[in-house]
Amino acid sequence: MDRNELFQQILKKKSFLCVGLDTDIKKIPAHLLDLEDPVYEFNKRIIDATSELCVAYKPNIAFYEAMGAKGWETLQKTLDYIPKNIFTIADAKRGDIGNTSGLYARAFFENMSFDSVTVSPYMGSDSVKPFLTYDQKWVILLALTSNKGSEDFQLLDTPEGKLYEQVLRTSSEWGTLDELMYVVGATNTSYIADIRKIIPDHFLLVPGVGAQGGDMEAISKAGMNSKCGLLVNASRSIIYADNGEGFANAARKEATKLQQEMESYLDKYLP
Repeated sequence: MDRNELFQQILKKKSFLCVGLDTDIKKIPAHLLDLEDPVYEFNKRIIDATSELCVAYKPNIAFYEAMGAKGWETLQKTLDYIPKNIFTIADAKRGDIGNTSGLYARAFFENMSFDSVTVSPYMGSDSVKPFLTYDQKWVILLALTSNKGSEDFQLLDTPEGKLYEQVLRTSSEWGTLDELMYVVGATNTSYIADIRKIIPDHFLLVPGVGAQGGDMEAISKAGMNSKCGLLVNASRSIIYADNGEGFANAARKEATKLQQEMESYLDKYLP
C-alpha cells in the first residue's frame, strides 16, 4: 500500500484511526479462556467490530512473543483475518546490523506479509536500509516517543538541534515518502509543529491517544498535511473498553467516538 492508497482509505472512512492489538491473555474476558485460541478469538471480534472505522491495525509483537510458539501462530492468524484494504503494522521495534535486520525484514515482510514494521534508528543506516529493499513495504522509524525515558537521549542538544531532529533530517534521506513513516508520541504534541518543519510530507504514527490522554485536536492541527499524514493509534481504550461479553460492542463505541472526532478534524484541518 503506497501513500496515496492509504490516503484514499482515510478519505473513504473519514478516519485516520489505527487500532492497537496489544492483546494480553491476562486481560481478555474470562468467557473466552476456554476456547482453543482465546487471543485470536478476542482479536477476531475486535476486528469485526472496528474494521469499518479504522485504516490500520498495529499488533504489538511483544504480546505474542510472550506466548511462545503459540503466540506466533495467533499473530499470523490475526494478520490473515485483517481485511486486505487495511494497513498493517508489526510493532516490533527491531533494528540491528545489516544481516540481522535483513532477517527481521524477511520475517515480517515475506513470511508474515505485514505492510510495515517499527524500527529503531539507533544503530544507523545499515540497520534500517535492509527493511527498505521491499516494494510496497514501509519502515516506521522511532523518532520522538512519549515515554518518560525519551528525555534521556531523544531530547539531548546537538550542534544540529535536538537529537531526534537530527534523526529525522538524516534518516529522511534513506527512503521515499512511500517507504518511511515516523513514530511521534501523542503526549509530545508541542513538538509536532517543529517536526513538520523538518518532514512536512511524511506520515506520522502517533501512539498515546486514549488511555494515555493525547490531545487529538492538537495532533490534527499541528500534524495534518495534504495527504492527512497521520495514523493515530489507540489500543487499551478501545480493546479493553469492557471486560464482559459485550466487549466487542464497547470497542466499537469507543472506536466510533474517535472516528467521529477524526472526521471533524479532517474537515477542519485537511488542506
